[in-house]
Amino acid sequence: MRILGIDPGLRTTGFGVIDQEGAALRYVASGTITTHQLDTKALPARLKVLFDGVGEVIARYQPDCASIEIVFVNVNPQSTLLLGQARGALVTALVHAHLAVAEYTALQMKQAVVGYGRADKTQIQEMVRRLLALPGLPGPDAADALGLAITHAHAGAAIARIANAEGMGSGGGSYKSGRSR
Repeated sequence: MRILGIDPGLRTTGFGVIDQEGAALRYVASGTITTHQLDTKALPARLKVLFDGVGEVIARYQPDCASIEIVFVNVNPQSTLLLGQARGALVTALVHAHLAVAEYTALQMKQAVVGYGRADKTQIQEMVRRLLALPGLPGPDAADALGLAITHAHAGAAIARIANAEGMGSGGGSYKSGRSR
């Protein structure tokens, strides 16, 4: 199974693609989609760059499913609203491509990848490097995206089994939430 992880951001969105074969994980690609070249007041144009950028990643790497970080309210409500709009454009691009989408919090990703929910960026980068046998550290946004893909590889099957056991299957839709209930 090929998994696309997305770390949403309005200025920089990270993406990471891995293949999962049983318990084995293999790195495919990672990088960022940036909008910093655009005027910060050009929100619609920036959202289009994110939507189109994810579409290009999907077309190139043909993932089977996707995982994206759940965004929480931070100190600045305006920043939270803008990030939420970016995340919405990204989720829309994933669903538009008919991908099942799982959601994980940063805490869930850090626990799955590092084993510690308060891990910092460098710890995530190092563990992603080790888990995927990379020759060097991925950038922080790409590492978070790869971490989300790894989290889904580890947790996605278990979550699906629990949902089916509880009679909470997907209901035929292509959007699935990975957050714990």
